[in-house]
Amino acid sequence: MMNYICYDCSSRYSLESNKWKCDCGGLLNLEYEKKPVDFTKTSLSRDHSLWKYIDALPFEKEDVWQEITLGEGDTPLIKISENVFAKAEYYMPTLSFKDRGAVLLIAIAKKLGVERVIADSSGNAGTAIAAYGARAGIQCDIFVPDSTSSKKIKQIEAHGAIIHKVPGTREDTARAAIAMVENTQSFYASHIYNPIFWEGTKTYVYEVFEQMNGKMPDVFIIPVGNGTLLMGAYIAFQELMENGQIIKMPKILAVQAENCAPIVKSFTEGKYTVEPVEGSGTLAEGIAIAAPARGTEILEAIRATGGDIIGVTEKSIVLARKELALKGIYVEITSAANYAAYLQYVEKYPELNNQQVVFPLCGAGLKSN
Repeated sequence: MMNYICYDCSSRYSLESNKWKCDCGGLLNLEYEKKPVDFTKTSLSRDHSLWKYIDALPFEKEDVWQEITLGEGDTPLIKISENVFAKAEYYMPTLSFKDRGAVLLIAIAKKLGVERVIADSSGNAGTAIAAYGARAGIQCDIFVPDSTSSKKIKQIEAHGAIIHKVPGTREDTARAAIAMVENTQSFYASHIYNPIFWEGTKTYVYEVFEQMNGKMPDVFIIPVGNGTLLMGAYIAFQELMENGQIIKMPKILAVQAENCAPIVKSFTEGKYTVEPVEGSGTLAEGIAIAAPARGTEILEAIRATGGDIIGVTEKSIVLARKELALKGIYVEITSAANYAAYLQYVEKYPELNNQQVVFPLCGAGLKSN
């Protein structure tokens, strides 16, 4: 049995209810019976995709996902230095880590008989939803800020999705999408509001654990806009702890762009909720979220792992992108913020020089204008 459960009041809703938030206004998480992953088997599997972790996913082995998968997952770990590794998520079918969540979300939509989905995105999630939606034969309406990279917009359009460009902020884009969801009663394929998305992003951590031969790195550096990857990672940590497969959670060292850093502000001030900020504009469009809906949960996850969150400057992001490119790694601008954060964190915490650190390369360089 699988249900949505409200983070605030614990009310439960069936997936068929088409809810995207609780009647109390609270946000929804997901509950269902999970089995531990047998990493001995998955490490030998000839299935080089995230679906080798099917026991820990909300699907059966023989299920609709098989018609929709594009082979997403199982991305390589690239050695940056002796103890620092970058996970190359741009190897994904639509060139970003968002494929992890999008394939699960669209597979659920297909299973529920949905014919139309609506999503809002700064680009990559919209592209992923559009691609898997096309594969599933589901109409997609994708809302994006009108400042979104033209390359990302072309990629979304190529998959046959209807683009809605919204003037203003990323939050304005979300409001426009939600208005259409409520007017049409369509399925809201949101990587923020629908927790099924994180069931896909949690496989990022499962893969790292397996690639490191059952030894979890000490630290995960994770970019945070709406917290899609961070929430998935934290779920994976909890599952591995509950199954006795790790005895200690890795630390989450999160990163935002200094020019749009509401979670940094709340964390620094010792708060447990996140107030919206006025962003001053950042090249890192993928994390330019001035009012993250899951702010409370993101703060909780960072603190539960003994972690931290910092903001990085525009200059450091640009320099980090150049430095990665000179190592043979060409990433979109937002992804460079992760390497910029690592360089800053090493100064703040010199002990990182002797710890294993993993950060993601979330999207391909060709996505940025």
